[in-house]
Amino acid sequence: MEGDKMIRREVLKGLGALALWPGTVQAAEGVAFSETMLDALARDVAARPYAKRPLVPQRWRELTYDQYRAIRYDTSRAFWAGSDTTLEFDLFPPGLYFPHSVEVNMVEDGMARRVPFDLSLYEKHEIVPTDLPIDDRLGYSGVRLRAEIAKPGFFQEYAVFQGASYFRVIPRHLVYGLSARGLAVNTAAPEGEEFPDFTRFWVEKPAPGARLHRIHALMESPSVTGMYHFTLDPYGDSADVDVRCTLWPRADLANVGIAPLTSMFYFDAKNRDRFNDFRPAVHDSDGLTILNGNGEMLWRPLGNPRHLQVSSFVDSNPQGFGLAQRSRRYSDFHDLEAKYHLRPGLWITPGENWGRGAVTLVEIPTDKEIFDNIVAYWRPREPLAAGSEHAFTYRMDWTGEIVEKKPVARVLQTRIGRGFPHNKRQLVTIDFARHDALPEDYDDLVIYVNSARLDTSQGLIQRNPETGGPRLAFSFDPGDVQVAEIRAQLFHEGRGVTEVWLYRWTA
Repeated sequence: MEGDKMIRREVLKGLGALALWPGTVQAAEGVAFSETMLDALARDVAARPYAKRPLVPQRWRELTYDQYRAIRYDTSRAFWAGSDTTLEFDLFPPGLYFPHSVEVNMVEDGMARRVPFDLSLYEKHEIVPTDLPIDDRLGYSGVRLRAEIAKPGFFQEYAVFQGASYFRVIPRHLVYGLSARGLAVNTAAPEGEEFPDFTRFWVEKPAPGARLHRIHALMESPSVTGMYHFTLDPYGDSADVDVRCTLWPRADLANVGIAPLTSMFYFDAKNRDRFNDFRPAVHDSDGLTILNGNGEMLWRPLGNPRHLQVSSFVDSNPQGFGLAQRSRRYSDFHDLEAKYHLRPGLWITPGENWGRGAVTLVEIPTDKEIFDNIVAYWRPREPLAAGSEHAFTYRMDWTGEIVEKKPVARVLQTRIGRGFPHNKRQLVTIDFARHDALPEDYDDLVIYVNSARLDTSQGLIQRNPETGGPRLAFSFDPGDVQVAEIRAQLFHEGRGVTEVWLYRWTA
């Protein structure tokens, strides 16, 4: 299932080719490495016309799904295995849905050396063709990082960079879930989305005992060139990644997404009636969370709409945003294979003021859980002009539970449906967590529910006997309304004591 989702991401970007800086093959002795060199390289690439990247040989592209998966890296031969370092890495082969290879460079002792393609690094099942053409310029399709995150002496996978500019990180004790990307371009645009690619990687060998790992990537597309510097710390309860990137647009980028996140939402208690499934819910993430520039903590439950929808949360200098998985019990999903209750959340903290723009949420209809249909990112208000240079920094916290950003009660669950079988009114229940910000007597809470297009009831608060927190329930009659925004929050003594619940209801 995880392989299917990665394939989906590559299919989405189509068959557009990659571009590399001319003269990618390095001498065997390598070249001197520095971030200054990387930025100069990227500027040189940006100044040149975009050039399509050649396809890998046809026999690689014709591999079946089973054949591709049957080419497995021999982890005993991971790079730097057995050395005095805290990082090992291995590489994915090209082919199938990865029709263009990337260049991978090892950085040791201040020198960068290209890793030539070597099929002997892989264990191959008998179903793999024996006549695959080999060339030391063939390259790989991605990089997998390994570290001793569970116990000393055991290096296990914690991050993967593969397909367009996608990458994923596993926090300790969790499993892969949502993904991140380097950049989103023209997401949900009528003319179609452009998927920039990481075309070259540089993996630095850490010093003995070093906690931090560094990997760098050159990004290319017809519209933009970028250089990305990733510093990863996989050892805590959360896996933290500091990102520094510089972008050089080739064209004016009006619809551009900074720090884009990609996830999957199929169904839960808000739309359970549309799906005949043995499980009560299926999703990698269940909500978009935002701490806006005004200090409001917003929670937007995710949906699987019948039609594409884009929501913009206009802001100035956001303090952070992310996609969360707040359903944390096995009984929330009853899925022994996918383990959705162990999927991570991801919080983005800007490293500087990002100015005016909008946290943007794209929700795409899907009829299968293998398709990523949720995208969230920061969209600057002003386009990134062609020929300009733009630098962004941000921190990524991949974690089971996003650390509280403001002392208010968070939303645990949203349920929507008819209160009674023959009643046209829709009933909404919002369960909030117990929190010190709440009064002891929930009768002292003040309800705020508002919708410009719907006539909502005043609402009722009850104590949830399982969570101990308050449950807000209200209803509305949709009538002929097709789309409506709803806002709800609980107050005490004039102060908001819960997250701001925002929802787009669609008929």
